[in-house]
Amino acid sequence: MGLVNYSSQSPAPLLQRGGCLGSQRRERRRYSISVRRPRPSAYSVCRFVGFSSKCSVLDADISTISMEDETSKDLTSACSNNLSPLASDPFDATSFKLLKEDDCINYLLRKVQVLTKEEQDTLAATAAHPAGLYALYASFLVGNIVEQVWNFAWPAAVATLYPSLLPVAIVGFFSKLSIFLGAPLVGNLMDHFPRIPAYNSLNIIQTVAQLLSAAMIIHAHSRTPCTSASAVLLQPWFILLVVVGAIERLAGLALGVTVEREWVVLLAGTNRPSALACANAMLNRIDLLCEIAGASVFGILLTRFSTVTCLKLASGLMICALPVLVVENGLESLRNGLMEYINQPVLPASLAYVFLYFNIALAPGSIMTAFLMHHGVSPSVIGGFSGLSSFMGVAATFISATLVEKLGSSQAGAAGLVFQGVLLSAALSVLCVGSVSGQKPLFFFLSLIILSRLGHMSYDVVGTQILQTGIPISKANLIGTTEISIASLAEFMMLGVAIIANDVHHFSFLALLSFSSVVIAAFMFCCWVQNPSDEQRRLFSLDRQCQTCKIILFDD
Repeated sequence: MGLVNYSSQSPAPLLQRGGCLGSQRRERRRYSISVRRPRPSAYSVCRFVGFSSKCSVLDADISTISMEDETSKDLTSACSNNLSPLASDPFDATSFKLLKEDDCINYLLRKVQVLTKEEQDTLAATAAHPAGLYALYASFLVGNIVEQVWNFAWPAAVATLYPSLLPVAIVGFFSKLSIFLGAPLVGNLMDHFPRIPAYNSLNIIQTVAQLLSAAMIIHAHSRTPCTSASAVLLQPWFILLVVVGAIERLAGLALGVTVEREWVVLLAGTNRPSALACANAMLNRIDLLCEIAGASVFGILLTRFSTVTCLKLASGLMICALPVLVVENGLESLRNGLMEYINQPVLPASLAYVFLYFNIALAPGSIMTAFLMHHGVSPSVIGGFSGLSSFMGVAATFISATLVEKLGSSQAGAAGLVFQGVLLSAALSVLCVGSVSGQKPLFFFLSLIILSRLGHMSYDVVGTQILQTGIPISKANLIGTTEISIASLAEFMMLGVAIIANDVHHFSFLALLSFSSVVIAAFMFCCWVQNPSDEQRRLFSLDRQCQTCKIILFDD
């Protein structure tokens, strides 16, 4: 049998009823703990073999331990200074508590930070996620201004079709009926779907419903006025207006409940009543101000312009507001996508792929088709040009595999870009020096562009393989979609330049920009291949060129 005598001075329990904490005196306590365990014959003395974070001793045989705790050190420090863990015992262990549970709680409570009353009030008035709350205010403001404008616009526009309350009452009746029947179903669906996709989907549904309703009312105003209210109700456009209006109201109600009952609570904090009260007040303030502004603005517009013009303005407002309503998460995703895209190990290869999208003039497409049509080229020739360009893409799928096998993926990609750049430089020379109005220069110009597609599509196949092997599989979707987004931005910018330089005589300028983008892509990729990093060598370790380099280094 082993005895443990533990002597200490410990404070009285802090949560003891009666008397103040300061008056409780410190008293000496002695703990006797006995452990009965059969001792192996081969062991004459057993020592400590384990010590846990809860101040438990495993398989102990101690004569006497005495220690005086005259300071306010915590329990962990006291235990660590006097009891040291030793090697573990190979036999089964029996644990026992060194101190009573209330003493451990008392020691822990000594270290709890207690906020002052002012600090507690400040914390209660501070939102848990201030930035998210401000974004919610902005989204709620945009959505509410559009909704309030539409709530004033559609009754005013429908009322002008026929001098009766019946059409407006019918639309409102079925809207309320849809809310009564469908609101619980929509709420149940929203509870089972992720918040952000559900919120964005409802915004899209509401905007599309508003646009369809506006289109139906504009269509009704362009027709001959009906002679009776019943004739209005039987029109196909009115039936569609009733259905779409009910869907719009149901989506709007679900959005309001989502923002006011869930989002604001999550962003302000359930345990911060002052912040939640301020957030609720701000949402109500925004709602009422939008109601005032929406009715006033649309009323002024109706006095100055026709009903159809005002509906078109309202539709434009809906279209402009939709990106703001669904872009809250989109901006964060775009930022994360850009950061991951920039930090990818094969960034130069991806940028070279993006720069090829700046080529809108020296490639088959809408700009080239418009240019050829302006020069009186037969549509059959234009169709043959596009077909042969696609055929070169098919041929590139066979050639690229051979190039990768012979040269490796990195050298094959560089070869494709250089081949495209050389042929486009010749095409640009023909365009700038000679006149493509003649049949022979024109066919030669188009032939060079067709052959250049062989290099373009070869790099497309090889570049895709480089990106597939270089991008981590866990980030492939994010980086891939971001790359497509940036490529679309490149086309968007070049089409913007084409809008500014819309004269056909400026086609040479567009062709020069397109050729420059291909040259930049080839230069960037070739520099990346000629100066490989350690990560790049690892990615292309299976390439034929890298394997040859390894053999040479091994022989040296």
